[in-house]
Amino acid sequence: MKKTILTLVAATGLSASVTGQASAEDITVQSGDTLWGISVEHNVSVTQLKDLNDLHSTIIYPGDQLTISNDSSGNEGETYTVRSGDSLWAIANTYGLTVTELQSLNQLSSTIIHPGDTLIVDSTTQGTTSDEDTTDVIETFTATATAYTANCAGCSGITATGVDLKANPDQKVISVDPDVIPLGSTVWVEGYGYATAEDIGGSIDGKAIDVFIPDYQEAIQWGRKSVTVKVYR
Repeated sequence: MKKTILTLVAATGLSASVTGQASAEDITVQSGDTLWGISVEHNVSVTQLKDLNDLHSTIIYPGDQLTISNDSSGNEGETYTVRSGDSLWAIANTYGLTVTELQSLNQLSSTIIHPGDTLIVDSTTQGTTSDEDTTDVIETFTATATAYTANCAGCSGITATGVDLKANPDQKVISVDPDVIPLGSTVWVEGYGYATAEDIGGSIDGKAIDVFIPDYQEAIQWGRKSVTVKVYR
């Protein structure tokens, strides 16, 4: 989105690798938590968290109890109804599937989905992640990762591919050098999860990326770090 969206680099990175999996347990909101940060940690979307907990906004408070989805519980024949802001990659990640598996289950020829669509998310196909690593990953490399947000003075919030990040703040997108990662690619970023390459920036050159984080303070806290990036077919 040109450079109307501010790239944020903190002097020191404060984040740790996220390895949490979605579970059915209730969690207690801690001081400094955000709904988006919790969604990343537990591999669910912000929309899913809001629906599970009957939230009408993304505002949460310390001491609140939130239910985290147990979407990967192994129920055969399970289906999922697409909600506004969902992406195929986020849904696949939540249910322990690859994007290719989810497309195959639903006979999808593209990654485009719409609110109201019903997707088969049969978890009996779990355990094939290693197959994906060998068949769907076309490149793995280490990149320098910074963070950016749409919520700044003069920021349009529109990515190079037309995604409105202000209207869809729970979208997982990154800014890339398109000569390294083609726009529209599915990627996995260490500590961030699955995302799509939807944006470019003048300061992104070579093996460098900007991850979109809607919350200004969380974007600051991301800092500058070296991460493993996987690019998928």
